[in-house]
Amino acid sequence: MKEAVKARRAHRSESQWRELLARHQTSGLGIEAFCRTERISEASFYRWRAILKGKRQDGAGVRQEAGSAFVDLGALEPLSSAKPKLDLRLDLGDGLSLHLVRR
Repeated sequence: MKEAVKARRAHRSESQWRELLARHQTSGLGIEAFCRTERISEASFYRWRAILKGKRQDGAGVRQEAGSAFVDLGALEPLSSAKPKLDLRLDLGDGLSLHLVRR
């Protein structure tokens, strides 16, 4: 009885994935056809595209995660008579806002 041969997975570096995604942009192929030609899974393609889209390169050539606009306001403690009222309104853009009130 023959033993099943496992396909070896290629472990690509971030720079290799950048190059691969750049090749896709100029290939004129759809993602499915490109992945089949390059012998990569579509899941890996989409995963790496999302990872690299969320990163940027600064002037020093060091890769960093793109910054988020999250601001930690700390924990809200139980209201006591000495604590001031909290009224926080966040404009989330596109006509959407979040309004938090602690009385």
